[in-house]
Amino acid sequence: MPLKPRPRNIPKIPGAVRLYKISAYVTGVMLLLLCFEMLLKYTGLQTEMAIGDPRGFFVREGTIRSPALDLSLGILIAHGWLYVVYLFTDFRLWSIMRWPFSRFILIALGGVIPLMSFFVERHMAKIALTEYEALQAERETAKATA
Repeated sequence: MPLKPRPRNIPKIPGAVRLYKISAYVTGVMLLLLCFEMLLKYTGLQTEMAIGDPRGFFVREGTIRSPALDLSLGILIAHGWLYVVYLFTDFRLWSIMRWPFSRFILIALGGVIPLMSFFVERHMAKIALTEYEALQAERETAKATA
């Protein structure tokens, strides 16, 4: 029999779902930007993105000049840290809902496999909110019969 959320955690579910959804979208977009950056850098183009370089936005790999901001490196670092936030929101939702560990791993993979975070987010948020509504209905029924 699967575990249900603890009664004291039921009010936390909508907030946890909302935070998870936001982090899933942000992480998914950053992962797509990272994939685009990797394609530019490691294919025949050998190009990086720079902000403020006098030669333009796209420059040859390894030639970004001093006052310019290396956007390629920025995307890499931002995705890494935002993935940590994504894992935190994943853990929070998973622990509040008391789901099996396999579901935690599935959600975590969403931030690593391109486009997967968008699909996993929709599915897991739907499951969490459906369970939340069922728990709310169960609480109302218990109050009415008491």
